[in-house]
Amino acid sequence: MPVLKVRLLGDPVLREQASNITEITDELRVLAESMFDTMYAEEGVGLAAPQIGISQRLIVVDPHEDDVRPFALLNPEIVEFGPQRERGEEGCLSIPGLKDVVERSYRCVVEGLTLEGEKRVIEAEGLLARILQHEIDHLNGVLFIDRVSPLKRKLLLAKWQKVKPTA
Repeated sequence: MPVLKVRLLGDPVLREQASNITEITDELRVLAESMFDTMYAEEGVGLAAPQIGISQRLIVVDPHEDDVRPFALLNPEIVEFGPQRERGEEGCLSIPGLKDVVERSYRCVVEGLTLEGEKRVIEAEGLLARILQHEIDHLNGVLFIDRVSPLKRKLLLAKWQKVKPTA
């Protein structure tokens, strides 16, 4: 499948509320395959459809952990957050060159649909929980830089002006 162009900070699609997917088609399955290929080409662990310019609620995830197979999820929603919080470094394929520490729930429960239309419930913790929260944020127009202090965000945006790709 073709590797797709990742949209960068400043592209309006990254700030939109993505639409629910109402029909699972062969085109959607092909899109998910292309998203996996794009995520791997960019050396990521997750990718949301808005990051490739499609404002629909679709994510692909591969935390590269032995007990988690790569998966796509349609219309994912976080239905429960665990009480424990954890700070960890995050980056984003849509903001290459920037990373910072973000506090998130250590555990979460996510519900969505598989590409076959079956309901899937994922009880995640650690890295997988962080990835799911990050990617679902993308579906809601939220970026990791929105989850840091205003001062840190200002510093990150100033750094972005220096490191952002020009192409």
